[in-house]
Amino acid sequence: MKLSRPVSWFLLAFGVWSWFIWVTFVKNLWKDGSGLAFDDAGDPTAYFWVHLLLAITSFLLGTAVGVIGFRGVRALRGQGA
Repeated sequence: MKLSRPVSWFLLAFGVWSWFIWVTFVKNLWKDGSGLAFDDAGDPTAYFWVHLLLAITSFLLGTAVGVIGFRGVRALRGQGA
């Protein structure tokens, strides 16, 4: 399967964007002071675990999409040379 140049770049950008957004989210989740992520004793709550699992899943999917985009960009560059 061949990807077009715009699609390859979009997938690569999506993978990078996904990492940027979710790293920021996890940092904010870890420093949460509202009481949602950690209870009064400082233990993680269900909210924390669910959102951490969501972030990990998004890291994995963002990485997979980014790798597909990177391979598409690399194949197009090799084709043009």
